[in-house]
Amino acid sequence: MGLAAEHFTEHRRTLFGIAYRMLGSAAEAEDVLQDAYLRAASAKEPPDAPGPWLAVIVTRLCLDVLRSARARREAYVGTWLPEPVLTAEVLDIDPAPSGLHAGSLHAPSPPGARLDAAESVSMALLVLLETLSPLERAALVLRDVFDWEFDAIATALERSPATCRQLVHRARQHLAARQPRFRATEAEQQRLFHAFLQALAAGDAEALAPLLAADVVAMSDGGGKARAALRDITGRDRVSRFLAGTARKGAAEGFAVTLASLNGGPAFLGHLGGQLVVALGFEVTPEGASLVWMMRNPDKLSRLHERLAAAAASP
Repeated sequence: MGLAAEHFTEHRRTLFGIAYRMLGSAAEAEDVLQDAYLRAASAKEPPDAPGPWLAVIVTRLCLDVLRSARARREAYVGTWLPEPVLTAEVLDIDPAPSGLHAGSLHAPSPPGARLDAAESVSMALLVLLETLSPLERAALVLRDVFDWEFDAIATALERSPATCRQLVHRARQHLAARQPRFRATEAEQQRLFHAFLQALAAGDAEALAPLLAADVVAMSDGGGKARAALRDITGRDRVSRFLAGTARKGAAEGFAVTLASLNGGPAFLGHLGGQLVVALGFEVTPEGASLVWMMRNPDKLSRLHERLAAAAASP
């Protein structure tokens, strides 16, 4: 007789969190959840505790999307960046409220292996996850973000537990070789954010430069539909001049700037004529901002614009 809609809704938030981390696209995650709901609603005998069963359906659908997405992203115009989302949409990973991790799905990871909540949706990590194979990415997300046991991961991925352990091990090694060894404290992030705010408002490259790590990278995504750098910009001097120039152009065009928390960190939003046209955020190490990302692709900003409008309208 199928799964009732209210039972799916009960788990929807966490299911979205799984799909978004696997795909790096909120739009694709929403499509996966819609497909998962249709499958669950047509199931002859859904389980009494449907959370883990739904999570397996979502995981397998995400793997299908990942396998087809690689070719599309290779043909993408310029740099491909994950779609930014409001932090509040993706950081509810406590297993208790949703029941998705009940029973065999919940087990502690080795000390130091688990990704913290904000890091698990950071733009820096999502960019790195793009370099993993679909199976490595799925296994890492399920293990190090959602604490699944390897037996449960094996069921979802249709692989042996031993194979899943190897997938997680390879993924961890791959990320460890590319991630900064240390992350900035919350106080350091706030200090940098306020200094960034002042320097960007002034369009001051000299003030921006000390806020950047020596090996900083700036990545812009216009998708061929908006003005953006087609290649990554590297180095403190080049990135500071790029940011200052972008800020001055935005001011000249009459951008209205607001602030929001996106992907676990503070971000600047640029609006023109009431429409969101750019989102800019950064990842911070003790040496300064190591990654500056800028989203200008209107297709990847439309959903965020709608969520911001809905949040502003709610009492």
